[in-house]
Amino acid sequence: MTSTRHEEFRAYVAARGPVMLRAAMRLTGDRAEAEDLLQAALAKTYLAWDRIHDRDAVDGYVRRAMVNTQISWWRRRKLDVYPTDELPDLPVDDHTRRSEMQDALGRALRRLPARQRAAVVLRYYEDMPETEIAEILGVSVGTVKSTVSRAMAKLRDDAGLEADFPQPNVHDSDGPHQDGEDR
Repeated sequence: MTSTRHEEFRAYVAARGPVMLRAAMRLTGDRAEAEDLLQAALAKTYLAWDRIHDRDAVDGYVRRAMVNTQISWWRRRKLDVYPTDELPDLPVDDHTRRSEMQDALGRALRRLPARQRAAVVLRYYEDMPETEIAEILGVSVGTVKSTVSRAMAKLRDDAGLEADFPQPNVHDSDGPHQDGEDR
């Protein structure tokens, strides 16, 4: 297609596009589907532009292309639909419980002392090894282990899960802490 004809087509789309979109809307009943239909019809028209000698007939050509395309799409969709009297039982994922659990866990984490919260988040949310957590927090690996253990025990206790998950024996390699802070 020459640049002159390309510009003619472009001018046609600019001038008649809104009118053709309204026609496509009447055919489909849905704006997004109408836009797709019009685009497909205009693509066909663009490919045939050099063969359309009567420029007054372009609207008719685009409408015919829209109707033919719509029928073709309808036939394809019709083949995909198999009506039945029985509806299959499909389980639906209920995100409510997961969301409630995440909210409860967030509240429980906020109740932890700052160092315990940081240690748990770095260990279980960021999946960091204890050595990296020790570097970040400026404590020994043993302190990280005991801090995480205490935090997890507190979280289990808050959730009422203490009986279900026995607390492991964890020994703090630092010995007693001078500042009395629960790590």
